[in-house]
Amino acid sequence: MSRCRSSATARERSSSSATGAAPSPAPPKAPAAGGRARGAPAASFPPAGVFLERLVEHARHVEVQVFGDGAGKVVVLGDRDCSLQRRNQKVVEEAPAPGLPPHVREQLASNARDLCASVGYRSAGTVEFVYDATREEAYFLEVNTRLQVEHPVTEEIHGVDLVAWMLRLARGERDVVRDPGPPRGHAVEARLYAEDPSRDHRPSAGLLTRVEFPQGVRVDGWVETGTEVTTSYDPMLAKVIAYGSDRDHALRRLDEALARTRVDGIETNLGLVRAALADSRFVTATHSTATLATVTDPTPRVEVVSGGTLTTVQDWPGRTGHWQVGVPPSGPMDDRSFRLGNRALGNPEGAPGLECTLQGPSLRFTHATTVCVTGAPAPVTVDGTAVARWEPVTVPAGSLLEIGAPGEHGLRTYVLFAGGLDVPAFLGSASTFTLGRFGGHGGRALRTGDVLHGGTVVEGTAVPVPDRPEFAPVWHLGAVEGPHAAPEFFTEDDIRDFYAADWKVHFNSARTGVRLVGPKPRWARTDGGEAGLHPSNIHDTPYSVGAVDYTGDMPVLLGPDGPSLGGFVCPATVLSSERWKLGQLRPGDTVRFAPVAGDGTPRPAIVDGGVLARDGDVTYRRSGDDNLLVEFGPLQLDLALRMRVHALMEAVTAADLAGVTDLTPGIRSLQIRTDPGRLPQRELLAVVRRMTAALPPSDELVVPSRTVHLPLSWDDPATREAIARYMAGVRDDAPWCPWNIEFIRRVNGLDAVADVYDTVFAAEYLVLGLGDVYLGAPVATPLDPRHRLVTTKYNPARTWTAENSVGIGGAYLCVYGMEGPGGYQFVGRTTQVWSPWQQRGAFEPGSPWLLRFFDRIRWYPVDADELLELRADIISGRFVPRVEEGTFSLAGYQAFLAENAGPITEFRSRQQSAFTAERDAWEAAGEFARAAAAEAPAAPPAEVAVPPGGRLVEAEFAASVWQLNVAPGDEVTAGQPLLALEAMKMESRVHAPVDGVVAQVLARPGDQVEAGTALLVLAPAAS
Repeated sequence: MSRCRSSATARERSSSSATGAAPSPAPPKAPAAGGRARGAPAASFPPAGVFLERLVEHARHVEVQVFGDGAGKVVVLGDRDCSLQRRNQKVVEEAPAPGLPPHVREQLASNARDLCASVGYRSAGTVEFVYDATREEAYFLEVNTRLQVEHPVTEEIHGVDLVAWMLRLARGERDVVRDPGPPRGHAVEARLYAEDPSRDHRPSAGLLTRVEFPQGVRVDGWVETGTEVTTSYDPMLAKVIAYGSDRDHALRRLDEALARTRVDGIETNLGLVRAALADSRFVTATHSTATLATVTDPTPRVEVVSGGTLTTVQDWPGRTGHWQVGVPPSGPMDDRSFRLGNRALGNPEGAPGLECTLQGPSLRFTHATTVCVTGAPAPVTVDGTAVARWEPVTVPAGSLLEIGAPGEHGLRTYVLFAGGLDVPAFLGSASTFTLGRFGGHGGRALRTGDVLHGGTVVEGTAVPVPDRPEFAPVWHLGAVEGPHAAPEFFTEDDIRDFYAADWKVHFNSARTGVRLVGPKPRWARTDGGEAGLHPSNIHDTPYSVGAVDYTGDMPVLLGPDGPSLGGFVCPATVLSSERWKLGQLRPGDTVRFAPVAGDGTPRPAIVDGGVLARDGDVTYRRSGDDNLLVEFGPLQLDLALRMRVHALMEAVTAADLAGVTDLTPGIRSLQIRTDPGRLPQRELLAVVRRMTAALPPSDELVVPSRTVHLPLSWDDPATREAIARYMAGVRDDAPWCPWNIEFIRRVNGLDAVADVYDTVFAAEYLVLGLGDVYLGAPVATPLDPRHRLVTTKYNPARTWTAENSVGIGGAYLCVYGMEGPGGYQFVGRTTQVWSPWQQRGAFEPGSPWLLRFFDRIRWYPVDADELLELRADIISGRFVPRVEEGTFSLAGYQAFLAENAGPITEFRSRQQSAFTAERDAWEAAGEFARAAAAEAPAAPPAEVAVPPGGRLVEAEFAASVWQLNVAPGDEVTAGQPLLALEAMKMESRVHAPVDGVVAQVLARPGDQVEAGTALLVLAPAAS
């Protein structure tokens, strides 16, 4: 052809417009069509007119890369094909454009060069054309006066760097533009988009929990593991560019690269691109701009139609080996139901599946998949037809699996998939820890619109009926004695009451722990000494899952998301084989503890107080049947004891004992977790006693000890906000309100708030533990006892604490590793101590935690705005705190204490006097009585009258009334939300069972209700 046509209409690209323009029919109907064509624009833009373009029914999008120096010199760097598109946006580009006749390629280059030279074009640009392969004609489309996304394929075949050319030209260099010569080989680029092709390319946003790109190809992108993809920007995540000696070679390399690419946490077009690369039309270069619209993503998917109340991905045994840095195991709360479901499908017992709390999810399968639903009795349907639980069921492709809420008994159901779910591991496990925002799908509970991957078809076998757990409103839990029972911490009567009581499950329970309501203990001591005002307080000690943890006078059964370390005593621990029951306890249920030995056989209520042995000042305590708790010395803060704990931990680590799964140090204790089937507790005890006896003398102990200088925003606005929330939603009359720092001053006998400031910034805090409130959060104490400010913790605890708030509880300072509840008294806020996804700068690769045992923290003051900048910079690696290497010698420290014994004693005496005065003031003001009253169970439901034809709406489980949505006199329709209940830290809506009129509202926000409590009365709807 002699020249490129000036315009054309590609059917696939633009067959109509806002003005009603449309392709004209064959000639016999042209007159009528012409009249319609003139009428459409006349309606909006008179005078009427018709512009006739050639219709290209199978168009390709071809473009030419140009570069001009602004002085008339323009070079052409070949052509590209960009025909695989969605919504007129390019997805796959390649260079050179395949299948172009030589004369067409030459003409495109000539026209592009002449056009740009005629205007003295400067910098990179692209001249774009619509190409009609049938007629071998190209039509000018537009000029993009910029560097386009697909420029890498041109760079690959010409060996140039167009970005460098642009920068050099902008800098004023001459002789930048040069003829690149003929192309060499072939290059193909695939754009990776954050979108769901199966849902009309709907945008997909969220946390990327795994990003992996292959080696050997070029990848231009901006995302990495841990990136939060928002909806505020273009959906392109990366470009994957493969070069080959020819087109077949380049396409093969690109497909292999995409097969090794992973982006988890959101949906992408990765599967669609691979399907398009295999499409015969693309392979033979007979594709067009309409081709991609006819290609589907064959990747098997499980679409979340409804996420349910709280549905998470879990695996078993969860995340082991990281409790020493505050990472809980997570995993299924009812591991028995979970493991049985996997066995039925022929999976490994721990294969990832779903845990569903209360209302389960609705899942649609794009491929036939065999599932097994276990756990609490709940309705299960496939396309509306009931199917059996506890046995494999194959869900056909396109079908909907729905899991309802358990009826009268149990709380959690489990959905297991043949072959398991394909989700990335975090620290060795796929289990979701929602508080830490990692594991599972996006580090959170499932939401409507999520997509899961995995599942296949198997035959499987039903779970034998005798193996299936029973569910009832009364639960019997076998509990072993210890670690902290009678007579040291509880009275013998307390322990007898504990086993005799019918405990009620409190509505405020969750995976972190199940709170119980029952008798208040008498306690064998008046307070916790240095550890706090309440007798339940103890120097921070490691916990076992299933421990009965007394936080004040109310016990909590610690769950798999619970803390690994804390400052409260535990008189009993649920037997490991019985812990599955914790996952099925629902608010209002009754719990009865049965005293059992480690092998499950019955025992008296009191045998040994949890003490397995004593060697001098070393006490070996039973912490369940799978944990040995080793305590050193008296119940006091003594760094010599912490050093001995560390020495034992190193000895056990070096021994590499088969069966030991976790080591968690406390302030004066070490917990050793074991698999009882491989290393029984008695055998472990014998080995550890020998190790302890062989430890070197304390005064010979020296450990690495870095000094880490961290910024502290004193009395930070985030801490003030947390106090305000506490006063608004929990209580406003607490002794530590409205200002924690003033409370710290008073309880320590200091003269002014400035003294608190001076003490904190003068102190050198020694890190004794990590994970006191999860995720590498340090529990530290000042080396100089005169800097040791002592407080008590919030009671009840805060419901919200900003991430990296700094507080003091007992004699310890802590940095909160994540946002969540808390009880330490605030002094300020600092930078992150936990970086889960990428470790840069101060964070060592593979270790999300910043600090180490025996690090020394020194604070320096910054204002709140500066802290916000530092918080962003430390994660990116731009800010690295100053760190000084060193050691800590116990002998040297003890010499320091001896030299300053007089002033230290004087300080402690004044502090103790103030502390005692505060406790007495609390007692006089009724603070302790108030706490007991706050823990009292809800009042019994009132009797109400229901009008004829009306309905009584009752609570289905124990909860707190969170929100009312209606008022007396309101007309409601069936299914309309009436109010919201809050239980297990989840919100559940109560819907109208029928049409009607609200006659009476019986509950108010904040009320605690039991199952069966009357909430409101509906009168019949008006006829």
